[in-house]
Amino acid sequence: MTDPAAELPERDLGREPGRVRRQARRRGALAAAVVVLGVVVARTQLIDLLTVSSDSMSPTLCVGDTVVLTRLPAGSDINHDDIVTFRDPDSGAEAIKRVVGLAGEKVSIEDAQLTIDGRPIDEPWVDHRTIDGVYFGPVTVPAGAVFLMGDHREVSIDSRHFGAVAIGDLDGRLLTSVFGGCG
Repeated sequence: MTDPAAELPERDLGREPGRVRRQARRRGALAAAVVVLGVVVARTQLIDLLTVSSDSMSPTLCVGDTVVLTRLPAGSDINHDDIVTFRDPDSGAEAIKRVVGLAGEKVSIEDAQLTIDGRPIDEPWVDHRTIDGVYFGPVTVPAGAVFLMGDHREVSIDSRHFGAVAIGDLDGRLLTSVFGGCG
């Protein structure tokens, strides 16, 4: 029986390390390209960053906070208390607010207390002492829309001013706040 190793061609081991280094560089370059492509796809299709420019969402989000958003594809489920972004109908600037009412619900504020279909809503992020005596509505949220409000109710320009916002006009949903909470 013959030795299988004897049938293999001899290699010049002096040149082997250079070839290995080139292959390693190619693999590294390919890995880097895949990572860059992944970041670009994620940034343009899946996530977005926004710097908060008003205090209408304080104390949850403050001026200067950076937030990470997931982009909202068509048909996304929107729920109460989601914090979403959209183009302000008045200014055209990107705005961020909380979803307080869904299609078909009657939204009102009675002596600073948000009510949905006549039921008071617990909102620990809202300082009711600063908006005592405020009344609004009731208004019924139209089909395919949401009612949005800022957490800092006394200064927020929101759906009480510009009306309900079509779900298709929402751009993103808050994933996390990089620097959050006013202090």
